Amino acid sequence: MEAKSEVTIKFSGELPTATPLPNKKVAIELTDQNGIVFTAQVNAKSWRKAETSASEFADWAGAVSGKLGVRTENGFEIIDAGIQIFEKKAKEVKPDVGAAVPEAGVSS
Repeated sequence: MEAKSEVTIKFSGELPTATPLPNKKVAIELTDQNGIVFTAQVNAKSWRKAETSASEFADWAGAVSGKLGVRTENGFEIIDAGIQIFEKKAKEVKPDVGAAVPEAGVSS
């Protein structure tokens, strides 16, 4: 049976360190909580867009996704990688509706 191995590496707080490459790509490196290093090459245009989004959003999270590639000395390579930045919206505090409104049909 053949399967696809796709991964998504999530991050927040700061963008990963980027190194420009000659082929209109940028090399980025992310280390997970277990010390596994994921390296990826993303399009320079996508990287610039991610930098802009990260600077515009007050609170954000990011994700690098792609196909799981070969094992490297410290981790894995992510092939055909893409990067996205998402704005974290503040969660609304919802009042407890049941306690504030008396039930219909109940007489006092």
